[in-house]
Amino acid sequence: MTVKVTERDDSHKSHEGVAAGIRIWDVHQQGMLVGMFHSETDAHGYKAELEKLEQQRALQSA
Repeated sequence: MTVKVTERDDSHKSHEGVAAGIRIWDVHQQGMLVGMFHSETDAHGYKAELEKLEQQRALQSA
């Protein structure tokens, strides 16, 4: 499984969000957007949770 956390670039934010200096972190799982967070810490926490669940599924199916 591939889970990535990336900061959203300004071209994918509203003009208002850019003007307000809002930062957004996206969480992608297997290439699909699965979460958006205003806190980088929260985004990485969600990533860790997804990875843990995937490991549990892998162990159950083995």
